[in-house]
Amino acid sequence: MNDTDNRFWTEKPLTDLSNEEWEALCDGCAKCCLHRFEDSRTREIHFTNVCCRYLDQHSCRCSDYLRRNVNVPECVLITPKVLEAPYWLPETCAYRLLAEGRPLPPWHPLVSGDPATVFRSGNAVCGRVISERETDCLEHHLIDWIR
Repeated sequence: MNDTDNRFWTEKPLTDLSNEEWEALCDGCAKCCLHRFEDSRTREIHFTNVCCRYLDQHSCRCSDYLRRNVNVPECVLITPKVLEAPYWLPETCAYRLLAEGRPLPPWHPLVSGDPATVFRSGNAVCGRVISERETDCLEHHLIDWIR
């Protein structure tokens, strides 16, 4: 998806996207790779700065993307069905934004035409997180810099 003039995300419903278009929606921020807690009463999500062991912290991508659900059974595969209630995804997630009828932000690579804008805008987690292999108490790693 190199052609940023092809604004497929504004013209097609999520259910009609090709696999390539669907994958292109991911901005590579890796916020969805962080451990989080959900308040059972309010459904409020509280993120930690602890990432999945498979997150490559240099590329900000899963090191075994094709087998992520085998390696980590609780890793949620984002589908249109999952997006019927996307409250648990980060507020900046393209899948959530589009499912809620909102536009992609200017720093999203599909809008900017540059994959590095997600990093320059401060929206990528790499460099600010630790692997789950390095901690045993997630509660000590709650953060407030992700919405």
